[in-house]
Amino acid sequence: MMRAIVQRAYGTCDDLRLEGIDEPTPGPHEVLVRIRAASVNRADWLVTTGRPSILRVGLGLRRPRVAVRGRDLAGTVVTVGGAVTGFGPGDEVYAETTTGSFAEYACVPERLLAPKPTNLTFEQAAAVPLAAVTALQGLRDVGQVQPGQAVLINGASGGVGTFAVQIAKTLGADVTGVCSTRNVALVRSLGADRVIDYTREDFTRSDPRYDVILDLVGQHPLSACRAALTRTGTLVLASGNGGPVLGPIAGYITALALSPFVPQRLRVLAAKPSGRDLEALAAFIEAGQVTPVIEKIYALADTAQALRHHAEQHARSKIVIAVATPPPPAAARQINDA
Repeated sequence: MMRAIVQRAYGTCDDLRLEGIDEPTPGPHEVLVRIRAASVNRADWLVTTGRPSILRVGLGLRRPRVAVRGRDLAGTVVTVGGAVTGFGPGDEVYAETTTGSFAEYACVPERLLAPKPTNLTFEQAAAVPLAAVTALQGLRDVGQVQPGQAVLINGASGGVGTFAVQIAKTLGADVTGVCSTRNVALVRSLGADRVIDYTREDFTRSDPRYDVILDLVGQHPLSACRAALTRTGTLVLASGNGGPVLGPIAGYITALALSPFVPQRLRVLAAKPSGRDLEALAAFIEAGQVTPVIEKIYALADTAQALRHHAEQHARSKIVIAVATPPPPAAARQINDA
């Protein structure tokens, strides 16, 4: 048996329960990981609520098919399936998994695992996978960022945004971050060349034009975002609100339909878990080019509170769940409000 945060029906954070369930058994290509830490992502909130409703087509119509919440993890290999060749018991690893990570153990496909960066704690490493891979794929693969380009990150202080600022700088871009007043210093500390406080300035109405915009907020009309691009610039859409049924999908369809008829590239980011990309990120992290930023660390029993914090309090950077040990008093680059 193991402890896990389980969800039996769509609803709110109050529907999450800490329960004892069976420990998973790895298949031939899977690795059983003893989880030391996990982290909270917007995806966890979306699954908890089941909104927008179209998500239920893939997640489960009446209840989530995967009962355990969470996607990011960092921990130690316990045992491996018979076909696994790259990992062995005792290895320190990190990954994004689809089988739930707010638990003491998880089975992870070998292709999604990577060795944990040697200079990170488990708590720091758990903050990386989904958010950093999303940022990397959005900038490197979809945005095709090149050295010297002007790149704008809208939502620069969030989980994905804090990684995106650092990765864009690592790729050689001139980076502008957009955030609220309280987060200007944070975004500047990550290496942004310019920071726009959206409460005082609308980047879509400013003079600078950008080669690549990574939009992690989705609050501006498509036409306004296009106006902030260079003539042949690239807009990467990675979020949005929309209605309770389709969410941002209608906006995505509009952008994709328009893209062939305009000189600008309008793209939608659909990030995928990748052990190979985690290895690339580990190289950035170990070289000191990228560092996770943690706002707060919660214990596993307080996961519902952590998810509520993330969803309702406009969390900065990452919220982490300490699974195997009590939350430490501090972590490198952890945000203090004192």
